[in-house]
Amino acid sequence: MPFSAEALVREHTVYSCVMGSRAFGLATEESDTDLRGVFVAPTPLFWRLEMPPTHVEGPAAEQFSWEIERFCELALRANPNVLECLHTPLVTQITRTGRELLDLREAFLSRRAHMTFARYAAGQRTRLAADIGKHGAPRWKHAMHLLRLLVSCRDLLRSGNLIIDVGTERDYLLQVRRGEIPWPRVEARMNRLTEEVERAAATTSLPQEPDRARVEDFLVRTRRASSLE
Repeated sequence: MPFSAEALVREHTVYSCVMGSRAFGLATEESDTDLRGVFVAPTPLFWRLEMPPTHVEGPAAEQFSWEIERFCELALRANPNVLECLHTPLVTQITRTGRELLDLREAFLSRRAHMTFARYAAGQRTRLAADIGKHGAPRWKHAMHLLRLLVSCRDLLRSGNLIIDVGTERDYLLQVRRGEIPWPRVEARMNRLTEEVERAAATTSLPQEPDRARVEDFLVRTRRASSLE
């Protein structure tokens, strides 16, 4: 029988959360509510020629969900957006399988985060420089989130814990977003944070690689349970 991508999200979501500025503690009255989730496509769907989707946009506005295998693959690669989903304080829906997924948070963390977060930050710096060259000023919202990402990466490497709420950095970051701090000062802070990230990477206690075997065991058990439903 044909399946609906949106039905997979509605009927088979095991974990959903709020991300973006609301999760980071940076929300304003104009902020959207970014919804993210993980669904488990029923195992029999993988026995067909047409495979279930690896991700689905919708059905709600600003909603995006990953099929659980794709989500785990990205988390093992230390994809910043996916790792942050596992550490948001704003969980909106969770099942027993979802709780098992959250229990794996530490298994996904490794020194790979240094490379992926730093690569993402470098890309953002390039785009900010292009904006300045074209418009004479950066996109301040992007500058704010780049600073947030650098702080998050530095603290992850230092402590082994990924904390996404900006806490006491909120007022400063919102000043950046409003363009109230001159670009040279913002850029100097970015440079300082980048240096701190590199020093933290040299002494981090994070393992070299994630615990792939533990994650794979979870996936196999999840697929097997789904096949029996």
